[in-house]
Amino acid sequence: MIYLYLKVIHLISIISWMVGLLYLPRLFVYHSECHPESITAEIFTIMEKRLMKIIMLPSMLIVFLSGILMIHLNTSLVFERYFQLKLILLFFMFGFHGYLAKKRKAFEGKKNLNTPNFYRKINEIPTLLMIIIIFLVVVKPNIM
Repeated sequence: MIYLYLKVIHLISIISWMVGLLYLPRLFVYHSECHPESITAEIFTIMEKRLMKIIMLPSMLIVFLSGILMIHLNTSLVFERYFQLKLILLFFMFGFHGYLAKKRKAFEGKKNLNTPNFYRKINEIPTLLMIIIIFLVVVKPNIM
């Protein structure tokens, strides 16, 4: 029964984390379109920081902890190829989170070097990872 509660917590946290991973690059698009010294840029800086610190970071940590606990309760998962691939993709998701944190710091320091178009393109990365991960978890394909 505890496994099911952990799964619920895990899924809710994934949704919260994904919202941030999808929204933050969109904020970067708008932020990079405005003058670094404007009040608008300052507002975006505050919004980005709050999104990352209040929603994304706690959600990511809960995803990680609940996932570890579920693996502890169901260790057979680690021997499944689809699950191993899911974990690899998840590490890319964690890496993308760290990359966005670095970009947020660049905006905060008024040192953004990327264009709005760049942020539009990287906004697709978490979507693609999410689609593949969901496919793996639901379908559980027999991967050799």
